[in-house]
Amino acid sequence: MNTFPVIVLDFETTGLAPKNGDRAIEIGAVRIEGNMITDRFQSLMNPGCRISSFIESYTGITNDMVEAAPPCEEVMEQFAEFIGGHPLVAHNASFDRRILDAELGYIGRSRNSSMACSMLAARRVYPHAPNHKLGTLVRYCAIRTDGTFHRALADAEMTGHLWIAMIDEIKNTYGLNQVPFDLMRELSAITRAKAPAYLAKIAGEQG
Repeated sequence: MNTFPVIVLDFETTGLAPKNGDRAIEIGAVRIEGNMITDRFQSLMNPGCRISSFIESYTGITNDMVEAAPPCEEVMEQFAEFIGGHPLVAHNASFDRRILDAELGYIGRSRNSSMACSMLAARRVYPHAPNHKLGTLVRYCAIRTDGTFHRALADAEMTGHLWIAMIDEIKNTYGLNQVPFDLMRELSAITRAKAPAYLAKIAGEQG
């Protein structure tokens, strides 16, 4: 069993470029232990600036909602405690990594956890999926959902269930006893064509 905790996270933001001043407006995360979700973290965040009408429409998060929310700095202090030093997972992790690192920087902290991308892993595990957007993979893997997308906790939960589904798929297909975080991260970094041979090699090493 994979008993070491993994934190699956998702941000909703004012835009795509933290280097240009875009800020987080919601964080959602789940803790996975033993291939089960065992804890959750969710909070709206006040970015100290106006949200565009596009973001309001896209996420359903309004300016009134974030105005009543705690400031980003307060939420990020709490979230930093939640993630501790555990490995992190996100769908399209390059985006969430930029936001996380920027928001931690505002409170004088830095990330000391490795981060894996569930989208890159899914391209290796489910090469025949129509595409590798989160919503498509949720349907492809028959993951139960209430239909909510682009809210942080809902997306983190679905990504968490996708992560668990991929681990189960690898175990069942290749006969692996364990699929640790580092294996998933390494799998994401190799080419899609080499993935089957890589996993077969790992299975042989596990005996």
